[in-house]
Amino acid sequence: MPQTSTQTTTPTILIVDDHEMVLNGTVAVLQQQYPDANLYTARNAQEALVLVESRKPNLVVVDLSMPDGVGDNARTDVGLQLLKTMMERYPNLNIVVQSAHARSLVRLKPVISSHEGGFTVADKSLPMGEMLKKVDWALQGVSFTPREMRNGLEMKPEWMNVLHLAFIEGLQDKTIAERMNVAERTVRHYWTKIQDALDVYPDDGKNTRIQTEMRAREEGLID
Repeated sequence: MPQTSTQTTTPTILIVDDHEMVLNGTVAVLQQQYPDANLYTARNAQEALVLVESRKPNLVVVDLSMPDGVGDNARTDVGLQLLKTMMERYPNLNIVVQSAHARSLVRLKPVISSHEGGFTVADKSLPMGEMLKKVDWALQGVSFTPREMRNGLEMKPEWMNVLHLAFIEGLQDKTIAERMNVAERTVRHYWTKIQDALDVYPDDGKNTRIQTEMRAREEGLID
């Protein structure tokens, strides 16, 4: 399952936003929270892709409405295409979407569902403390998507298999991976998606695995 401790390694973070005030404000907050971090900025999709390739960040904080290149108008479809491209090229990249247009992410639901890196969403209207929580979660590999993307409880067969092996047979992730004939990191990826579907997220003082089992039983997914 994903780690629930705060990120301890020095992160390399790319912030992508075409609004100077938002960009500078996000940089200032992240500098305060991660004083040793390597921070880079981009103001359009083309610049962002170049920096992801050259700087290899372990986290990208990205707006959805942005221009494709210098002098272009900001559009949500450009941001969505940038996200799709990053997730397809870098399946383990951790991403925070910081946007007032989060509802449009439903168009990328299949790609987000299969993405193996952390993926969280922070509305721009949230206090900075909440945004930093989403950054921390993404660095831990956690998935957190808008509720409108989770209408109705949808559990893939492999997720149900993980629940059964973990909570009915009492197996740990390494043995679950062996039984399912997948890599252990794939099992951890399944856990992040299961927990997002069940509204289970890291919370100080609470065991995430226990909370997942409780929610799964409440929803009737396991006996």
